[in-house]
Amino acid sequence: MKSTPTTTSPPPVGRASGDLSADLSASIAVFLIALPLSLGIALATGAPLQAGLVAAAVGGIVAGRLGGAPLQVSGPAAGLTVVTAELIQHYGWRTTCAITVLAGCCQLGLAALRTARSALMVSPAIVHGMLAGIGVTIALAQLHIVLGGTPQSSAVANVLGLPDQLADLHPVALGISVLTLVVLLGWPRLPGRIGQALRKVPAALAAVATATAFAALAGLSLPRVDLPSWRSHALPEVPEGPVLGLIAAVLTITLVGSVESLLSAVATDKLITAERTTDKRPARADLNRELRGQGAANIVSGALGGLPITGVAVRSVANVKSGAMSRRSSMMHGFWVLLAAGLLVPLLDLIPLAALAALVMAVGVQMVNITHLRTVTRHRESLVYATTIVAVVLGGVLEGVAIGIAVAVALALHRLARTRITVERLDSGVHRVWARGQLTFLAVPRLSRVLNQIPGNGHAVIELDGSFMDHAAYETLQDWRNSHLAHGGSLEVTGRSGARIAETEQAQRTERAERGAQRGDHQCCRPWTPWQNHCDHRGTVARTAPEAAGSPDASPAPAPDPPAGPRGRGAGQLANGISAFQRDTAPHVREELARLAREGQRPSQLFLTCADSRLVTSMITASGPGDLFTVRNVGNLVPLPGAESTDDSVAAAIEYAVDVLQVDSITVCGHSGCGAMQALLNSAPGMPMTPLRRWLRHGLPSLERMGSRHHAWARISGRLPADAVEQLCLTNVVQQLEHLKAHESVARRLAEGTLELHGMYFHVGEAQAYLLSEGQDFFDCRVFDTVGAGSLRG
Repeated sequence: MKSTPTTTSPPPVGRASGDLSADLSASIAVFLIALPLSLGIALATGAPLQAGLVAAAVGGIVAGRLGGAPLQVSGPAAGLTVVTAELIQHYGWRTTCAITVLAGCCQLGLAALRTARSALMVSPAIVHGMLAGIGVTIALAQLHIVLGGTPQSSAVANVLGLPDQLADLHPVALGISVLTLVVLLGWPRLPGRIGQALRKVPAALAAVATATAFAALAGLSLPRVDLPSWRSHALPEVPEGPVLGLIAAVLTITLVGSVESLLSAVATDKLITAERTTDKRPARADLNRELRGQGAANIVSGALGGLPITGVAVRSVANVKSGAMSRRSSMMHGFWVLLAAGLLVPLLDLIPLAALAALVMAVGVQMVNITHLRTVTRHRESLVYATTIVAVVLGGVLEGVAIGIAVAVALALHRLARTRITVERLDSGVHRVWARGQLTFLAVPRLSRVLNQIPGNGHAVIELDGSFMDHAAYETLQDWRNSHLAHGGSLEVTGRSGARIAETEQAQRTERAERGAQRGDHQCCRPWTPWQNHCDHRGTVARTAPEAAGSPDASPAPAPDPPAGPRGRGAGQLANGISAFQRDTAPHVREELARLAREGQRPSQLFLTCADSRLVTSMITASGPGDLFTVRNVGNLVPLPGAESTDDSVAAAIEYAVDVLQVDSITVCGHSGCGAMQALLNSAPGMPMTPLRRWLRHGLPSLERMGSRHHAWARISGRLPADAVEQLCLTNVVQQLEHLKAHESVARRLAEGTLELHGMYFHVGEAQAYLLSEGQDFFDCRVFDTVGAGSLRG
């Protein structure tokens, strides 16, 4: 029996034509940005100005067609400006073109080896430091042209030569540069409807066009763009120079170009996820294919006498935000550059070099990104970031990256080796050993010295406050434990999460037997539920029955047998949980809770959610003590003010949170599989009125909203709800936000602009949180792709 091959039906004609129209519009927007930047980057490198246009056209057409990131735009980039300028200075332009071709071949080789993901292993602090260092170098060089002079051969020379340059200012060039910068910085801030219409023109084009028009109308005499005839355009030649130097040059172009292109592709992917619904997103980037496309583009660009090519984040962002739908946008932008290079030469020759220099200087300054600085500071990578910047500025890109990697490795080793191991003798005679940090072979001498201070027949408690223990440390600890137990001693080893490893030989054997029946070691939820029964990573043990799950035998930690019966099982779980908290968690939170006890609570958010046991608010919001003022009830309902109700607890909590605690925001969080919403759907007239049914009457407006013909169904991450229950769960969040606005204290703070309302939906089965998009009934997880669920914290 032959199977009929499946075919994919073509998209509707309207959709295809709409995509083409969107790509055409986006390509023009990107072209208007790329044209002045390509000329400015060529000027900054010292290459022929046509080389920037060649690279922009080839990057758009070749990399756009062959690359793996459909909406990424490639071309000459500021990140390679310093490298290219050094190569031109040392080897000449034609040899630099040959180096670009060889770098493209290397990129093809790396793509064939499927190493694209490996390039992303470079620490972001090094990459951001490299780009910031390049930006500083570019800005220092272009500053001389802005002042009417000529840049020096290095960043240090540019700094040293600045006083002389300031003493010999050229007012005309400086005036044109200032005009360019004023328009460039002020263009995005133009007010009113006219400003909104003008802002559709890219700021870079507006700045250069304004400066050019002013210089032409005023008849100013200053250096301008000079595009020589294409007949005299220089092509590559056989590289000449020291072999090691040429190899280093090729590797530098390959490394910097590849890393910048891949990081830009990843950033573009994240932007697409944030900006587009599922049905409007192209396929995710194929990084190895993208590397092949970049390699092919560099080979063609170098062979045609163009600059090295990388993926460019600025143009890619403009492409996405302009509505591009496919790779045709990038390719068409390349064709527009090609046409401009042939037809607009008389207009391009009117552009003052000072205007281009001011534009590129602004780009260089923007490469020192404040957001990146805050990020590396928060992750304690400031030393790596600063060292890389200084090394790139003083020594060059390749040297700067090498030094940055060396500092990052040294810092990692320092952190790995900085393990604090202390021992103290408690009043009860117990010796307490506390190991803070990672236990590696570097810490073994200190660990052995401390353990040997404990008497052989005494009782010891060893607390491991770290997330990693290598084999050398493990064997040291195990050998000492065996010896200690053999001499009649006893010990207790606990991890940071409360995992008790051993007490005595008998306890150890008992625990090993228990662990043989367990599924995992997810300690964070151990005290309350048989977590291992829900997380089988090996798939070798069937899930236990509820009775067994609640029994003491299924408990991960040794504990006395609780009394028989349901009450006994619950009491045993409660006792075990309290004991685990006092032993393992309390020491870590005691200081913070003491501070909160002194200063009082200051939560920034009221979090109103369902009483469902599967909703662990602190876990899904990454929050801790003092972060959330939480209200839980069946169905996460907010009764309207004045509604018939015997329970004012929700209204009281809202009033207290808004007026007394002065929270900044209120979040209503629903969840999948809500039993309250199921009960609301199944309710029918005439059923006996119970406390649950009386409470669920506050959810009837949600049911009416869902059934309204004029109400569009709420969506979740680009899809319709799976069933009526999920639809009601989503609609209920939207409706309860409307109920919140009816409360006087909330309405007042909203009018003052000092309070925000958020809707949230947690899908239990997917372990995925979704936020309600502002102004529409659409839940999406895109916020969590960029800032993380922890953004809900206070």
